[in-house]
Amino acid sequence: MISEWQSIALSLRLAALVTVLLLVIATPLAWWLARSRHPLKPVVEALTALPLVLPPTVLGFYLLILLNPQSPIGAFWREWTGGSLTFSFSGLVVASIIYSLPFAVQPLQTAFAGVGQGQLEAAASLGAAPLDRFIHIAIPVSIRGYITAAVLSFSHTLGEFGIVLMMGGSIPGETRVVSIALFEAVETLDYNTAHALSAGLILFAFVTLLAVFALNRRFPVHVR
Repeated sequence: MISEWQSIALSLRLAALVTVLLLVIATPLAWWLARSRHPLKPVVEALTALPLVLPPTVLGFYLLILLNPQSPIGAFWREWTGGSLTFSFSGLVVASIIYSLPFAVQPLQTAFAGVGQGQLEAAASLGAAPLDRFIHIAIPVSIRGYITAAVLSFSHTLGEFGIVLMMGGSIPGETRVVSIALFEAVETLDYNTAHALSAGLILFAFVTLLAVFALNRRFPVHVR
């Protein structure tokens, strides 16, 4: 059972780190998608949403090709850090960010689209710089989008299976996350462990969604 607790701790660490990085990455991307009329916007939207429809094994396979130590990116990473992106925790972080990107971008894009232009123009007329307007107006108004994006990103990362199996395999303490531990428990007919892990994930998902709905009720929707 110690190895299962190790897998749970690893999954929580992975999900927390990926969620923070996703919110940082998704914020400028979602803002651009929500406010831009650039002709390439549909292309960027399609690329961002691609993980929603792409089989995880397909994405995992091409990430293996792209990030293996013989590739330019993998070789650069190995030279810079001395480690490998494939079959490592760092590789799981990269793969999880790509795979969960739409779960962060889309809620933020929807929230940013609801930010009133009048509010931004009023702040601009008072001398507020673009960054000030974004930090003090757009982000507070979009707090519900941030809550949803954070919860969806965390939960989706916690439940990943196909892509983490392809990119990380099952290295205890390094890449053996809870979904891999569950799969291995079923493979070895260890149904007691499988039931415990499955019930824990179901309970976590329910409590998380309950918290999201409760928090969202405390933040009113801002009308343009």
